Amino acid sequence: MAFVLSEEQTMLRDMAKQFFSEQVPVTNLRKLRDDESDDGFDRDVWKQIVELGFAGILIPEDLGGTGFGPMGIGIVMQEAGRTLAASPLYSTAILGAGMIMAAGSESQKKDLLPQVAAGELLLALAIDEANHHNPLNIAMTATKDGGDFVLNGEKRFVIDGHTADKLIVAARTSGTSGDAQGISTFLVDADTAGVSITRTLMVDTRNAANIAFDNVKIPAVALLGGLDAAYPELENVLDMGRVCLSAEMLGGIETVFDTTLTYLKERKQFDAIIGTFQALQHRAAEMFCEVEICQSVVLDALSALEERRNDIPRAASLAKARLSEASRLITNEGVQMHGGIGMTDAVDVGLFLKRARVQAQMLGDANFHRSRYADLGGY
Repeated sequence: MAFVLSEEQTMLRDMAKQFFSEQVPVTNLRKLRDDESDDGFDRDVWKQIVELGFAGILIPEDLGGTGFGPMGIGIVMQEAGRTLAASPLYSTAILGAGMIMAAGSESQKKDLLPQVAAGELLLALAIDEANHHNPLNIAMTATKDGGDFVLNGEKRFVIDGHTADKLIVAARTSGTSGDAQGISTFLVDADTAGVSITRTLMVDTRNAANIAFDNVKIPAVALLGGLDAAYPELENVLDMGRVCLSAEMLGGIETVFDTTLTYLKERKQFDAIIGTFQALQHRAAEMFCEVEICQSVVLDALSALEERRNDIPRAASLAKARLSEASRLITNEGVQMHGGIGMTDAVDVGLFLKRARVQAQMLGDANFHRSRYADLGGY
């Protein structure tokens, strides 16, 4: 594993850092929240993200992308996390495009991936059906009906589901809930008859949706990947999503730590800079150590994806579990060390805390991934 970014990766990081800090600062999220944006993200910002090539980082050059790979998209997500940038980059360019690349036919790839890279197609991956993430617990059915499939069931917590043009839906074509065999994925137009999408606002003001499918008829060509055999590809894409989400969380806790450290050096109490108080120094030191550990596990997980190592599932679960726990600690400490003002909307640290709470639940919380890591290790 390389602990130092290459020259190209460093240039990408610097470009992403400049873009998100200048064009999508935290004030952008505040404006979306205060204006009660219908989309939950700025379409003009999304257009700029596409023009920079970020939407096509995972997509090969011959399909309109840049082919920069997992390390590249991880770097971009980390910088996006620093400013709480709201966009469909995660749902479309990572989960959506990732699933098409993993399971799609050549015609599906040639048709859809250039549209994603060009910003012309928004995607959402619909998996979970309960309050907690578990990709095996799929009860939604897809029944063969002549040359078509009929979908029935519900999906919850579909990230950016209400703005998606197409949904990638995991449904059961055989077996029962809990079985790995029998899961298939389908491409479904969001405006198909029988699809009912309800937008929900999460505590961080970002988008998720609950989606109901009532006798939704789709053609057989909408099948994405093999019949009854989508789970391996689905897990691979979810691991990609978990690592990229961990990278975004890393950017967030880095900002919280830096902001809190600056505050400790400036705030006076009892005629003394509060950063001189030993108790706060000890707590800041613990925050620093957690950030350093998280940087290492995220870099290792991104390297595992880049190098296609055999331990990708373990590296992904390690990163997601560690970041979920560390983000709770660091955002809690950030709010507490800011004192009373940290509990108000006057400073940004509370926004990072809310985002961290949502991220911790996405694609499996710390408990889910500790258990998964143990299972993968044979315990």
